[in-house]
Amino acid sequence: MSMWKDFKAFAFKGNVVDLAVAVVIGAAFGKIVSTLVDTVVMPLVGKVVSNGSYLGWAPGGIKLGVLIGAVIDFLIVAFVLFLVVSAIKRAQAKPPAPGEPPPIPDDVRLLTEIRDLLAKR
Repeated sequence: MSMWKDFKAFAFKGNVVDLAVAVVIGAAFGKIVSTLVDTVVMPLVGKVVSNGSYLGWAPGGIKLGVLIGAVIDFLIVAFVLFLVVSAIKRAQAKPPAPGEPPPIPDDVRLLTEIRDLLAKR
């Protein structure tokens, strides 16, 4: 019975549940992006290709049209994930405390000391 308790403690931790939700949402987002690429982007690419369909574009027997569609899918998903992660990092960054002045850089501090020494002469 101890193994069941250990499994429940693992499976229902916040991080595991959050990960499961993220995987489901990510899969749904990937499907939306794939549909967008297949129905909007690649038909435009197909108009540029000689035979009019990107699916049939296979010079030398290599299905480059399908590969290009997959690469575009990846780039869109990667860019959106980059935007999301960047926004999360910015939101988690702690702003400096309002009461504390920022530290004075070394070069400014040294120049101030030199100025003060020259002023005493």
